[in-house]
Formats: sequence, C-alpha cells, structure tokens
Amino acid sequence: MLRALLILSAAGLASAPAMAATYSAKPVKPTTERFIARDIVWNCGPAACQGATEQSRPAILCQSLAKHAGRIESFSVDGRAFGAAELDKCNAVAKGQPNSTLAAQ
Repeated sequence: MLRALLILSAAGLASAPAMAATYSAKPVKPTTERFIARDIVWNCGPAACQGATEQSRPAILCQSLAKHAGRIESFSVDGRAFGAAELDKCNAVAKGQPNSTLAAQ
C-alpha cells in the first residue's frame, strides 16, 4: 500500500508544471518601457525591470534585455545577483556598445 502511494506521488510530481523564475534587472539608464525579449516579458519602471519565465537561461535573458535597454547595472534571478564577470558578459552585447569583434581587428 505504501509503495503504491509513493509511486502515485512521484508520478504527480513528475507531471507538475515547472515553476517560473523571477528576474529583476536595473538598467544603467532607467526606462519605463515594456520589452518582449526571447522568452520573457520585461516590465520596466523607474527603479528596475521585472519579469518571470519558466526558461532557465539567465545569461541569455540578461543579454536579450541589454540589447533592448542598454547596459545593465544589476541582474538577479530568484534573488541571486549576477557577479561582476556575469554582468560583463551580459553587457558585452548591450545596445550602444561597440562591436567587440570589429574593435579587436
């Protein structure tokens, strides 16, 4: 009896929908626009941009926002903030940034 209950519980958990992660970003230049970028809708206000998605590609989501909003000052996923190296990688594609491939030539 206990074994059957455990199997049913495991099956229920396996079919449960994924939880959406919450994202928060602060562009260097504040914006109040709304962006649909990759797999997320960013709602921006004077303090920050907020969004949620079930996709788990924070670096790509950060870069897609940077392409629309410009350099990102801070970026967090479910409360975990990006470190300096992660932000540098995100901002490498920011709107208004010189093309790093051309600059290296």
